[in-house]
Amino acid sequence: MSLQYFKRISEILSQVETDEASAMEQTKDLLVEAIEKHRSIYIFGASHAGILVQEMFYRAGGLMSINPIFGKEIMLDNEPITLTSQMERLVGYGTVLASQVDFNKNDILILHSVSGRNPVTIELGMCAQEKGVKVVTITNMTYSKSTTSRHPSGKMLYEVSDVVIDNHGDIGDGTCVIEGIDQKVSPSSTVVGATILNSIVTEVCQTLVDNGMKYPPIFYSANLDGGDELNKNLYEQFKDTIHYRY
Repeated sequence: MSLQYFKRISEILSQVETDEASAMEQTKDLLVEAIEKHRSIYIFGASHAGILVQEMFYRAGGLMSINPIFGKEIMLDNEPITLTSQMERLVGYGTVLASQVDFNKNDILILHSVSGRNPVTIELGMCAQEKGVKVVTITNMTYSKSTTSRHPSGKMLYEVSDVVIDNHGDIGDGTCVIEGIDQKVSPSSTVVGATILNSIVTEVCQTLVDNGMKYPPIFYSANLDGGDELNKNLYEQFKDTIHYRY
């Protein structure tokens, strides 16, 4: 059995670990400051890019103070599923989503888009920056620079970001070669993106503890004895930065 995907993902993660260390460190510092100063942290991605939003939201071992931005029209339960592609390309939709978020200066917005070309994510970045929000983007720079923006401004997502983390995947996201066809298969962005974000979460929590925070705002598993009570107590401490119903 070929383990091509395992090998390729290992190669990409190794490159990310080396080449994106500085950007990940910057992101860690931004999140630590936001949590310590009780600022809000948001995350957004459209369609499959939104899988990382779910990974970071309401997850045992994850940060309690990360707020998802969901748009029903770009979720994967739509029919026809092509609606998601139409909506992420619709100029103005990202601005509408942004208008529903109470962004404040020095809040953090994490955006995920592999190509970085579609209006919905670009507009969220633009609107957030206009309000003084720090925008962190996970994207594929090779992919982004090989194509053009679908937004009237002509800007790509990385151009409306304060920190850019390159996921170092292949153009088109598929990463494994199949003999006999041109199209690569098995995308890397979800695995790599989740690893990037969870690595940052680990460093954020360690830094918060090193800085004297006894209980960082992380979710304890509700299936562990005492987990519900710990979560409730942490929610009370950080509820001013938690904007979803809990």
